[in-house]
Amino acid sequence: MMGSVEERYPIGVFTSIGAGLGVTPQVVKELGIPTIQLHAPPKQFRTKEHVEQLKRDLEEAGIIVTVVFCGFPGESYADIPTVRKTVGLVPSETRAERLNETKEISDFAAALGVDAIAMHIGFIPEDPTDPLYGEVVEACMEVCDYAKSNGQRFHLETGQETADTLLRFIKDVGKDNLFVNFDPANMILYGSGEPIEALRKVGVYVRSVHCKDAKWSSRPGEEWGEEVPLGQGDVNIPLFLKTLKEVGYVGPLTIEREITGEQQRRDVAEAVKYLERLRSEILADP
Repeated sequence: MMGSVEERYPIGVFTSIGAGLGVTPQVVKELGIPTIQLHAPPKQFRTKEHVEQLKRDLEEAGIIVTVVFCGFPGESYADIPTVRKTVGLVPSETRAERLNETKEISDFAAALGVDAIAMHIGFIPEDPTDPLYGEVVEACMEVCDYAKSNGQRFHLETGQETADTLLRFIKDVGKDNLFVNFDPANMILYGSGEPIEALRKVGVYVRSVHCKDAKWSSRPGEEWGEEVPLGQGDVNIPLFLKTLKEVGYVGPLTIEREITGEQQRRDVAEAVKYLERLRSEILADP
């Protein structure tokens, strides 16, 4: 993709309708943000009628959906042990049901004309000989195959595993439409690795990103770090953008701020200004 820096690196924001911690579509319109990642709405909002109305609303506002994110009932991010038990396709007791819902979300994304779905797949076991590891590989292969039938990529969001485990997992799945949604703050929040080093390792697979910031906890990997407004944490956002450029990433810079209400809107508005300035300073050169 060539063109201006605004075309190569459009600003985006994580958005939700009826589920998730994204901003509302109204905030996206008010702030004039051109792209969004959309948290998949609950089933009752994924009917043909809702999809057609959503498409009209997005087109009218000039907003492009770049990725649809999967989320599932019963997931909880209360603390790291709870994430291990409840999130993604790793928990065996909910896997079959969630695989079915992932396919429905893929169809929803296809109806919207979106060519990528993404999720937190869960805590991939670090030990590849763990039987659970092989089960998650198979589940991921199934998602990739279904997404491919809809002309889509499948993006794994970073954070719950180290970069080395993620690389091994991608290679073991062995599907050419499996990529990475890189969230540098999650590496800090989960205590799973230094984000810039991790980005350099997995950079060849990065097809979408979250621009999010965080501070390390005093007990990384055992207790949450703290998510903070963009530019106020330990990620080093200027270096993050420089490294994205180095690894060849071209695409939306999608802001994520995992709070709600008016403070979320203010923080996103400030993040837009911050990224626009950094984009012109760091990413504008050929």
